[in-house]
This record gives sequence, structure tokens and C-alpha cells, in this order.
Amino acid sequence: MKIEYQIDKNDRNQTVHQVLMNQFQFSTRLLNKLIKLKRIRVNNQIIDTRKFVTPYDVITIDFNYEENNSNITPTQMDLTIVYEDKWFLVVDKPSGIPIHPSRLHHTDSLSNGIKFYFDSIGLSKKIRPVNRLDLDTSGLVIFAKFEYIQEAFARQMSDKIFKKEYCCFVNGILEPKISTINLPIARKNDSIIERCIDKKNGQASITHYEVQKEFQTYSFVKCILETGRTHQIRVHMSAIGHPLLR
Repeated sequence: MKIEYQIDKNDRNQTVHQVLMNQFQFSTRLLNKLIKLKRIRVNNQIIDTRKFVTPYDVITIDFNYEENNSNITPTQMDLTIVYEDKWFLVVDKPSGIPIHPSRLHHTDSLSNGIKFYFDSIGLSKKIRPVNRLDLDTSGLVIFAKFEYIQEAFARQMSDKIFKKEYCCFVNGILEPKISTINLPIARKNDSIIERCIDKKNGQASITHYEVQKEFQTYSFVKCILETGRTHQIRVHMSAIGHPLLR
């Protein structure tokens, strides 16, 4: 895929490098990579990005280069792709499947399925999940097809533009119906997976929740995370006496 940008009067007295940083906010690492691979052209000519631009120049950034993704084993899966375009795809992850391969899930993670899919469409790119979901959590996961798109999503997350909402069933009837849980979370002693509230050593963790519907002994709750700690919703809901239903 390619991106094209035409220089206008607002770009006057800037170098190609400056225009790319200002208009597209490339990381220095990615921009240097594109320069090294000779993937930046001006008026269809490979140029020194320290060159000054002139009005109506057309800068082209070409992302059609192969990447080594052999670190992930391709595994055929019945993926539920809810959206896809030339830049990214969104997959509905079921509960019980991890996003990343690990020692216990070397070939049955969602990334293994995405690797198989990329191979089937001839896309030789690294597997780049944009967001994370826990093993037992179902929901939408975005996979960037290109490095620049992953950077763009990461920047949106940092700037609080990208918002993630989670829905869950919890035990009991919550009071108040809308509130914020602000309790620090840390890893449990002698565990690499389990998390707990730790007011002394934990990382700041903030969950906003709103009850959507109540039943006799449980509630359906929407949660918005201001931070993204491992098992944050599970730990926070347990801490206020309303653990998630399994």
C-alpha cells in the first residue's frame, strides 16, 4: 500500500523529512527504516529526505515491502472477521483463545490464525495486534497490516482518542449504578498470571463502570478502562464485592 501527499503553501521552507514528521507523525525508527529501504519518493524519484520541498511536489510512501513473520506458526482457524480494509482488520475473538503465542499456546493463538490468513492473501507482514484481551475475554481485536497503522493506533491510544468499552456480567446488584474504581493493581506473589489489589506496590488502575441491566442476582455492566492493566476489570470488580460471572 502507498500513501501520497501533495505539498501546499503551508509546507513552505520544510524538508521532506520535516513534512513527513509533521503530517504523518512517523516514529524516527520507522522513518529511518523507510529511508533505508528507499521507500520514499518525491515526484516518483528517490531523493534525499533532507531536500526542501516545493509547492505541488507529491511525496509517496510505499509500504509494499516484505517482512519476516516466520516466528509465528500459521494455523488454519475459523476467523470471524467483522471488518477489513487495506490497512487493518478487526476480528471477533472468542473466549478461551489467547492473542499471542506462548509456551502453552504455541500454535493455537489468534495470531497463529492471522498468520495463516495473511499467508492466504499473500501478505508478508509481521503480525501486529493493536489491542489486547485476556484469554477468557471475548471481543474485538484489531490487527494492523502495516507498521505505520500500528503506530497510528498506538498514538490514538496515548492521546485518549481510541476508546475501548467492555461489557460483562457480575454477581449482585451494584450501588451506585455509575461509578469509578481507582485501586492499584499488582502481580500476585509467586504468580506470573494472577493480579490483585496492592495499595503499596501496585500500578495506578482506573475503571469507569455503568450498570446497563439488572437481573435477580447479577448485573450486566459496561466498563471503560482509563488504564489497561492485566485482568483489570476482573480484579476491580472482585475488589468491590461483585466478581465476574464465569
